[in-house]
Amino acid sequence: MNTVLQPVAISDFQIHPDSWPGYVHLTVANLEQQIAFYQNTIGLQLHGREGKSARLGAGQADLLHLTEVSGVRRYRGTTGLYHMAFLLPDRRELARVIGRFLNLKYTNYPTDHILTKSVYLDDLEGNNIEIYTESPEDGVFGVENGNIVARRADGTISDGREPMDLDEMFTHLSADDSLDAPMPLETKMGHVHLFVADLNATRHFYHEQLGMDDMGVARAFRMGMVSAGGYHHHIGYNTWQGAGAPPPSPNSLGMRYFTFNLPNAGELNRMAERMEQTGVTFDRLDEGLFVRDPSQNGMIFSTPEF
Repeated sequence: MNTVLQPVAISDFQIHPDSWPGYVHLTVANLEQQIAFYQNTIGLQLHGREGKSARLGAGQADLLHLTEVSGVRRYRGTTGLYHMAFLLPDRRELARVIGRFLNLKYTNYPTDHILTKSVYLDDLEGNNIEIYTESPEDGVFGVENGNIVARRADGTISDGREPMDLDEMFTHLSADDSLDAPMPLETKMGHVHLFVADLNATRHFYHEQLGMDDMGVARAFRMGMVSAGGYHHHIGYNTWQGAGAPPPSPNSLGMRYFTFNLPNAGELNRMAERMEQTGVTFDRLDEGLFVRDPSQNGMIFSTPEF
């Protein structure tokens, strides 16, 4: 059977297919504790630190920025980050991460989405994290005819949120594999999933104005997905905090913005021209083009040169 989901719609202006999420920038209350968590529990490395800010990743490009601000707190019922998702190269690395969580007795939720194998957990300040690897050989998970569908490779249907077979997952580890090893160099930010206020406005912004592929909107599930190059999703969005949810307060913990990398300066200029043509307000920063979606989630279009 075909285990590749096709875009529901492709914009007349198409974002470059090699575009990919870069890093997520979080406002945190305790920088020291968050650095320690992301190093010791998640397995990231400290790339650099400047005052109250830190940069982390897997040894190549940054995947996470943290900035400490005093007096911030967690707000509920707002738009913002649902989760950030780190993509690992294979099941062995995911098994290592899950094994470390279990060894540390840190609460986590291993889940089989058929198309991917994922584990979910919250950091020390309530930011949700997904860590996953691709498993397209097992089937598909996506939106078909306006519904969320998970179909195994043999054609049988799954709800796409099954408990992971941990016995199978741990067969990918050998006896000398260290659970404390950091995330591998190949680790990327696979996708970012957002709380939004309106599905239609979000789809219009990311698909029709910015040119991302529409991978489908599951209205009964109150969720949609967009991507570059037909990937199952680089940005997920949902109204699970309620339709019309307000943006978070300026003194809120959580996401400041995320970056989306275009392959070169020419593509960055092409995106700037597109936003000017479609009336999208943006600011030119040293790092790239800063824009907010209709729910006030911040994003910076950047390139590897920055």
